[in-house]
Amino acid sequence: MPSFAYVARDTASGREIRSVVEAGNEQAAVAALLKRNLLVVSIQEKLSKKGRTAGGKVALQDLVIFTRQLATMIDAGLAMVQSLQALAEQSPNKVMKDVIRDVCSRVESGDSFSEALQKHPKVFTKLYVAMVSAGEKGGLLAEILARLATYLENAARLRRKVKSAMMYPTVVTVVAILITLFLLVKVIPVFGEIYSGFGAKLPAPTQFMIGLSEVVQSYFLLILLVGGASVYAWFHFIKTKKGRAFWDAYRIKMPIFGGVAHKICLARFTRTLASLIRSGVPILEVLGIVAQTVGNVVMERAIRTATVDIERGEGLAAALSKHPVFPSMIIRMITAGEQTGKVDNMLERISDFLDEEIETTLSGLTSMIEPILIVFLGVVIGSMVICMFLPIFKLSEIVR
Repeated sequence: MPSFAYVARDTASGREIRSVVEAGNEQAAVAALLKRNLLVVSIQEKLSKKGRTAGGKVALQDLVIFTRQLATMIDAGLAMVQSLQALAEQSPNKVMKDVIRDVCSRVESGDSFSEALQKHPKVFTKLYVAMVSAGEKGGLLAEILARLATYLENAARLRRKVKSAMMYPTVVTVVAILITLFLLVKVIPVFGEIYSGFGAKLPAPTQFMIGLSEVVQSYFLLILLVGGASVYAWFHFIKTKKGRAFWDAYRIKMPIFGGVAHKICLARFTRTLASLIRSGVPILEVLGIVAQTVGNVVMERAIRTATVDIERGEGLAAALSKHPVFPSMIIRMITAGEQTGKVDNMLERISDFLDEEIETTLSGLTSMIEPILIVFLGVVIGSMVICMFLPIFKLSEIVR
């Protein structure tokens, strides 16, 4: 049963009392305190230990499975509490199991399903809660949950595509750095000792490589510390408000990868907007949720500005067209959707089109990056090897 921390005053003595009371909901807690002749000053629900999600994370795939199974159970006629109890028993994720149990206990205590979900913002986003709330109000909870599961599946699939496309270049780059460091620290010094006994002037590339190796050896720990500190400082910077705005503005304009990042944000924007509009959520509330979930500060600011214009009476397409971050193709399709009264269908078509473009672009980038990285790795390692073997090619001059 939920616990409520309260501050109250005794009506007889006027003494202030701070304590905790257990009740089914906030109204029941206030009623229980009034029966004790306590005048409630403030009261706030305390999350039970099992309701917290700080002890672990819930994978997107686990959330998709939960949503899809819950939609199937409700559509089959099972009660909400029975469905949640069954899902809690079979969930393999301990954090998810505890969250479902806490949601179930809240629903049993009289809270609505959306109110219970709202207590776990780390697991259920504002988009999730808003769609569930719209489904409860419209009596279409099973249908809304099915749409939500489809939306989450599409988001998970797009995330997997991006991760798989970036995995190869990341691994090759890390391997190239490690091999370069190994050659500079372990291999080149051996050649340097051999050549130092010749007593002759070495070729300039060889001398440069030996000097670079000596610098890396002498300041290896310092280089690691500076490199690690630089990476940490960069990630800390992009988490700040100013840093995130700078990075979000730059990454959608980057050569090669900027187009993909821009399309990913646009696909998330259109799919989320379509799902919320189709679920019956009011347009201003929809735009507020989409602005928080779009994942790009530039686009978030544009959406919030467009929201103000829509409040003044402008259409969605007209408000968005003022911002260059939204391509003209998307604006024209939204305009066509507004004219036909099928904005949600048009937005979903846009998101499907963008997903296909992202997949095609990522496939092309992967096939293009692979030979580029191989050439890069060959040039770096090959140059170091050639530099160290140059004296051997001129061995007769060095001996004379």
